[in-house]
Amino acid sequence: MEHLTTKLKMFLLLLMFSSAVILQSCYKDNEEDLYPGPDECNTENISFSQTIMPVITNNCVSCHSGAAPSGGLSLSNHTEVVTSIDGGRFMGAIRHESGFSAMPQGGAKLSDCVISQIEAWIEQGKKNN
Repeated sequence: MEHLTTKLKMFLLLLMFSSAVILQSCYKDNEEDLYPGPDECNTENISFSQTIMPVITNNCVSCHSGAAPSGGLSLSNHTEVVTSIDGGRFMGAIRHESGFSAMPQGGAKLSDCVISQIEAWIEQGKKNN
């Protein structure tokens, strides 16, 4: 009987240790951390190549590139994007401000998050990163 009690104690000790390890390893696995909600928009350390250029490629380059870009505005690379931003046309167009041609033309306005990310990238120095 004493042997059974020792085995039971060992089993309970092992069970408690295992539970502690498992619970500790999952403490950060909450839904908010793993899947940011639609209200969260990351505007820190925005990368031109990872964040800005993919948006421009998907929404702008089809019209604003090549030998005769629409509106005489090419957005094929970092230099051209910065030139457009510095000229003042880019942000007015994507924000759909009055006095500017709303862009993307014929498409939905970019999300507020994407516009905020572009603004953050500009504030962070328009780096070619």
